Amino acid sequence: MGLKPDHLVAVYPGSFDPITYGHLDLIARASGFVDKLIAGVLRNESKQPLFSVEERVEMLGEVVREYPNVEVDSFDGLLVEFAAARRASLIIRGIRAISDYEYELQMALMNRRLRPNIETVFMMASEAHSFISARLVKEVAKLGGNISGLVPPGVEARLKERLLEKQPVKA
Repeated sequence: MGLKPDHLVAVYPGSFDPITYGHLDLIARASGFVDKLIAGVLRNESKQPLFSVEERVEMLGEVVREYPNVEVDSFDGLLVEFAAARRASLIIRGIRAISDYEYELQMALMNRRLRPNIETVFMMASEAHSFISARLVKEVAKLGGNISGLVPPGVEARLKERLLEKQPVKA
């Protein structure tokens, strides 16, 4: 077991497309036990995101302002390389269900193989947010369902605006 570094930096990666209260819950909790938390927005165009990386970084920046030790950045490529470049020794991952754990465990073991000095910490989603996923929020919003209470108000407004832009004109 190594000594605790003088300055503990963690990365909380995700697509954040869009950011949900589940994401914010983990950010709030994780920021309480590290000196600096970097919310890393993944640039992964193969997922066909609803919002650009720049939009996601902007939205995330708006909603984490109250946490002075949280920064927002974007990355592509290997997460552990991004973490190493930002001098992070921890990766924070949220777990909602057993199915999340199976995938996250594989990723954590590969990351450990690539960068043994960077640890992964799994945080359980709080009960109130355990069912929320960005994918599900987008699906409900596309179908006209109520998403208030799942995402911050500014994110909800942008999401509705973006989805209205994508709606085909009805004849």
